[in-house]
Amino acid sequence: MSADLTGFDASQVPEQQEFSALPEGQYVMIAINSEWKPTKKGDGEYLQFVLEVLDGPFKGRKVWARLNLKNPNQTAVDIAQRELGSLCRAVGVIKPSNSSELHNKPFLATIGVEIDNRNREGNNVKKYESVGGSAPQAAAPAAAPFARPSASAPAAAPAASAPWRK
Repeated sequence: MSADLTGFDASQVPEQQEFSALPEGQYVMIAINSEWKPTKKGDGEYLQFVLEVLDGPFKGRKVWARLNLKNPNQTAVDIAQRELGSLCRAVGVIKPSNSSELHNKPFLATIGVEIDNRNREGNNVKKYESVGGSAPQAAAPAAAPFARPSASAPAAAPAASAPWRK
């Protein structure tokens, strides 16, 4: 079998980029998209958020957060609800009626690295926090308003025109 590629010109497209996982650390991010997706087994749904780094050397990089909110495994649901609650508190939207209400609001995410069953690196969100105390978290310490990668990656100062700055 073959596929017709008439009209395709490889000289007109950029080179493929290699994407590796973000280094473990803290990053200022926003949710740019969210949607329900079926689980692999087809017995539930998860809410997938696309998160984007706002500043620093990894600006524009994306991380996907999958919250198993509709699942026969109650432990998975409980974990997902706690994660969604943390995200809501971090962006200051305590009772959202739609996931889009959580979009485009900056938060500080602690990102971890995990290895999947195919030995590929990926990222997961370990913690959501407000940026600079902007969300209603009285006990949360104020976080620095820029990405703070781990020691293995150089930190960069935030741009003065960052959209999340007020």
